[in-house]
Amino acid sequence: MSPDLSSTLRPACSLDAGAMGAMISEAVAARAWKPRLHSAAEDIAHADALIARGWVTVAEAPEGGTVTGFLAREGGYVHALFIAPGWQRRGIGRALIARAKTESPALDLWTFTANTAARRFYEGAGFAEIERGNGSENEEGLPDIHYRWTAPASAAAKEPGS
Repeated sequence: MSPDLSSTLRPACSLDAGAMGAMISEAVAARAWKPRLHSAAEDIAHADALIARGWVTVAEAPEGGTVTGFLAREGGYVHALFIAPGWQRRGIGRALIARAKTESPALDLWTFTANTAARRFYEGAGFAEIERGNGSENEEGLPDIHYRWTAPASAAAKEPGS
């Protein structure tokens, strides 16, 4: 699909928790390898807690105000990136990551080893694998990968005498 470059990115508000929670629930249901640990209501409560901390940027469709994706970030740590099923592969995830890159000189995140689409996405966005985990540090108990993106140093900063 072609990029949806007209999406609006904005800070999330409490009314976005339902749409965000649904994205979390749908993502778990779509992945047979991922255990279902939380109810839909718990996913909404989790989304609401992320919003209350001021960590969430949502993408909103140009018409109708539908929340199409979100990124939750605490400083340089990305807690979550989800795109609604009907809105994937339209550039929304790239736009959310690009915004986060403008707001932090480095970004860290973890994704599951089994999540090959997410791994391709992050690697394509310039993230590098830092380490692997065996699942003992996440509640799902699944092997995972730590990724990091670091802003390139400016050419002037690299040149002696500048």
